[in-house]
Amino acid sequence: MKITKLTPNFEVTDVKKSVAYYEENFGFKLIMTVPITQDGIEQTFAEDKEYVYAMMQKDNVEIFFQRTDTFKEDVVFAQGLPIGASVSFYMDIEGIKEFHQQMKVKNLQVTDLKKTWYGMQEFYLKDINGYILGFAEKAEQQ
Repeated sequence: MKITKLTPNFEVTDVKKSVAYYEENFGFKLIMTVPITQDGIEQTFAEDKEYVYAMMQKDNVEIFFQRTDTFKEDVVFAQGLPIGASVSFYMDIEGIKEFHQQMKVKNLQVTDLKKTWYGMQEFYLKDINGYILGFAEKAEQQ
C-alpha cells in the first residue's frame, strides 16, 4: 500500500458556518460544495440552499466539512459519538508569532504560544465545532 494524501473530514452541524469560519480565520478557500439534494457539485454557496459537504484548501492542505446526518451515514463508526475529536490536527506553518497574535485579537480559543522541548514554537486552537488545531514552526536557535 502507498499513501498519497491525508485529508481530514470534519463532522459539522452547519457547513456554511464552518466554511466561513475557516475562510475568515485561516484563509482557506472554498473549492467545492454539495447541496442537500446531493445531485451535483457546486463551486459556491447559493443563499437559498442548504449544504451537506464542502472541500476547502489553503496552500497544500485540504479539509472537508460534512454535515452530521450524512457524515454518520457514511462513517458508520461515528454513530453515537459526539462531534469533536480526541485528536489534534497539527500543521507546520510560517510566521507563527504573528498568526498567534491574530488569533488572540479575534478572541478565538487559543493556548499560549510556547517553545517545546523538541524545538518547536506551537499553540493550539479549538474551532467552532470543537476540533483542535495545532500550529507549529521550528523555533529559532539561540
